[in-house]
Amino acid sequence: MKQLIVNADDYGLAPAVSAGIRQAHREGIVTATTALMNCPGVAAELQTAQATCPGLDLGVHLVLTEGAPLLPAEQVPSLVEAETGAFPSLLPWLARADSLVPAEVAAEWRAQIETFIRATGQAPSHLDSHHHAACYTPALFTVLLTLARDYGAAIRFPLITTTGCLDFWGPYQAIWEAEVCPRLLVQAAAAPALRRPTWFEGRFYDVPEPLPFLCQLLAELPEGVTELMCHPAQADPTLSARTSYHAPRAQDLAALTAPAVRAQLRAAGITLTTFAAL
Repeated sequence: MKQLIVNADDYGLAPAVSAGIRQAHREGIVTATTALMNCPGVAAELQTAQATCPGLDLGVHLVLTEGAPLLPAEQVPSLVEAETGAFPSLLPWLARADSLVPAEVAAEWRAQIETFIRATGQAPSHLDSHHHAACYTPALFTVLLTLARDYGAAIRFPLITTTGCLDFWGPYQAIWEAEVCPRLLVQAAAAPALRRPTWFEGRFYDVPEPLPFLCQLLAELPEGVTELMCHPAQADPTLSARTSYHAPRAQDLAALTAPAVRAQLRAAGITLTTFAAL
């Protein structure tokens, strides 16, 4: 069988993002989303999702590279910039990923999950991480596995992709393929009762023609359960102040809600599913 989880990142990043994800669920093929719990207003956005999209699978988008921690900066000094008390952006973060204190990461990510539980009254069905931060070092991945076990959550697993090793940023690609992937695969294999999709599809991102590209991905979907990562949002010129990936999000929303995509699902014999159903 071919089953597909369509998981939208960044819920709560901005009102246009949250509204776009809800629209992509109601009118399109999105089945799951993960929320950035350190964004203003995210609790209310989650409650709106529960009220208007009861079938939408809700999880947490664990973050170390966007905004500020939920815990006081003095409690997580290895995670923040000393001058601002905020998380570093991605490239500076990559340079210091090996120096993060795992206990501080665990405390901050647990705070993010507990904030989600207070907002929704339920545990997250799944966990993933902004910029795939949880997958950069074995120590971070161990934290993710521990939290998934503690909360009974499934995880995103971007190490097993439909096309080989996931593409990463610049010089980190060679390190990712030669060192990180083999170590994390061993860790995952040793984790008891770990729930995850069979495959990860991360290529639906910043493509010139999203609709035909998405249809082609679906036509080539392998047997098993695949997670397809996506980033829909409603059109909003102010998104450029929140994310470098802004203009394509509305195009992604249009593709995810297009009738041609539903037709392609039927033609390929694909059933939509959720992390909760794993």
